[in-house]
Amino acid sequence: MTTQKQILVTGGAGFIGSHVVRLLVNNYPAYQIITFDSLTYAGNLSNLKDVMDAKNHTFFKGDITSEQDVKAAFEQHQITDVIHLAAESHVDRSIEGPMEFVHTNVVGTVNLMNQARASWKELDGHIFYHVSTDEVFGSLGDEGFFTETTPYDPRSPYSASKAASDHFVSAYYHTYGFPVKRSNCSNNYGSNHHPEKLIPLMINNILNKKPLPVYGEGINVRDWLWVEDHARAIDVIFHHGEIGCNYNIGGWNEWRNIDLIHELCKIMDEELERKPGESAELITYVKDRAGHDLRYAIDATKLFDELGWKPSITFEEGLRNTVIWYLNNQDWVKEVTSGAYQDYYKNMYNQR
Repeated sequence: MTTQKQILVTGGAGFIGSHVVRLLVNNYPAYQIITFDSLTYAGNLSNLKDVMDAKNHTFFKGDITSEQDVKAAFEQHQITDVIHLAAESHVDRSIEGPMEFVHTNVVGTVNLMNQARASWKELDGHIFYHVSTDEVFGSLGDEGFFTETTPYDPRSPYSASKAASDHFVSAYYHTYGFPVKRSNCSNNYGSNHHPEKLIPLMINNILNKKPLPVYGEGINVRDWLWVEDHARAIDVIFHHGEIGCNYNIGGWNEWRNIDLIHELCKIMDEELERKPGESAELITYVKDRAGHDLRYAIDATKLFDELGWKPSITFEEGLRNTVIWYLNNQDWVKEVTSGAYQDYYKNMYNQR
């Protein structure tokens, strides 16, 4: 086995994946980082424009559900480790079309593990790191937190598909001694987040004075995690976490959706020099989402106690930084909302 790490980062052109790729490329020049992405609507190589041409970075266009694509990536780049982030992730889309989520999130994960098992003749020294979500745990009431031992209780097709993939990862560890690590994170926010997601959607709508749709009464609570802190946590777990273990990653930042939107309105009014309260007038209550979980909250004590990780930024600081990034990167937003970036990269990279 080669002593140099050749790390395959699936979904590396996506939101969280691009931050992980950037961290690894910049902090580990001796590693070769291979971004593996099929460039669906959620994958955008402009997210990686600052590291695309780095000596220790390579892009491989491929689909995790394709045995041919995955085998080619492993063989061409002699993959030693995998950080698996590729997934269909939008709950509303999963409600409209569950099968795509089953295919990508479950079949794709198993396909990756099968190829890794076939390629890694000796499993010792390799890592298959599976990145998952706190949504697999279901919904909390007003009190309590998700821990690493919380029973699974997924409530949407998206969370059910991620729960199934988590179970397969655990089963491969117990059945084959496959060298897995896993983490379950809370809601991420930050730069390069697709505009279909809550925070960038609200920023974009406020900027353009469009309605701000709020499900139900807006009382659903989420624990928000700065995406760069998430990338740091993945780095720490990949290098120092125990094989066969899972770790919860959370920001200790619980906000009701309606309170978060009011905070965004306040920040946007300040940054755009609008009168106080102007943007909040755009708030529009809509019919609640089917199966809308009331509250998510992560207990990240294990990660802090065992590996020393903790968030580096407050939510208020991170939220303002996020607003400023989107205001300063309107060309990126327009390309993503129009879909123009997809045509560009389809022409650049032919389907394998």
